[in-house]
Amino acid sequence: MKRMLNLLAGTALAVAGISATAGDSRAEFINVLTGGTSGVYYPLGVALAELYAGGIEDARAQVQATKASVENLNLLSAGRGEVAFALGDSVMAAWAGDREAGFQSELTNLRAIGGIYDNYIQIVAERAAGIDSLEDLKGKTISVGAPASGTELNARAIFAAAGMSYDDMSRVEFLPYAESAELIKNRQLQSTLQSSGLGAAFINDLATTHEINIVEIPASVVEAVGAPYKATAIPAGTYPGQDEEVPTAAVTNILVTSEAVSEETVYLMTKLMFENIPRLTAAHSAAATLDPAEAVQNLPIPLHPGAERYYRETGVIE
Repeated sequence: MKRMLNLLAGTALAVAGISATAGDSRAEFINVLTGGTSGVYYPLGVALAELYAGGIEDARAQVQATKASVENLNLLSAGRGEVAFALGDSVMAAWAGDREAGFQSELTNLRAIGGIYDNYIQIVAERAAGIDSLEDLKGKTISVGAPASGTELNARAIFAAAGMSYDDMSRVEFLPYAESAELIKNRQLQSTLQSSGLGAAFINDLATTHEINIVEIPASVVEAVGAPYKATAIPAGTYPGQDEEVPTAAVTNILVTSEAVSEETVYLMTKLMFENIPRLTAAHSAAATLDPAEAVQNLPIPLHPGAERYYRETGVIE
């Protein structure tokens, strides 16, 4: 799997404009829009692409590494991808055409395949920096994800609910997972806020070489943000040296497609995902929580007819 990830990381390209004449004229191209290669979206996207290529007749699937949620939704709406990972609040903002969030118009051609797992907002700090609370971030350096990414929208929302802003920090960097971890390792950054599934590789990697703190986000702050955020906790022992449960916020990730993708293709995408949970879990443990009954709950956009067909067929919805 690691070899496959490295190969795809080096070759993942957008497929906009590629025609079926580049190979089998019957081929259906499926571009899976993911995120940074050190996050959760990417390995799950690789696993899904393998399932699509093997389970959908004439499908040619590939994976594109991106800046994640906001970029994914804009690419998807523009017809430059067929399926994408995105955070629930970004999906809500895309549907509403929230310009501040990075959407220039209402992306009403988006459709849901289903909720897949929760992203935990994880604030990681070098222990020597003395950052034990949100308040302690004031005057410190922090990275908050790529500009206008789903993670960065999470950062804005959490800080606003806590009565803070980027102006309270001594320096704010807009970098994804791996780059943020490298700066902390090199003593060039003190903390990072990232939105990811539990067991994120970049945190595990950082924690094996550095003493870190996972910073609490109190339930009162999460409640002030409101839906689709919910109060939860990072279980003790999730990362090396993390001996206690840490309260934080979670936002559901949604697998999204567009109305331009056929009903049959989306039906098969949905079916293959839920019938192969062990394979997806082998790619990343976040997939272990996949549940069709949960997948249809509290979605901010309509289900694609192909996904709805699967849920009706399996009795999840009537």
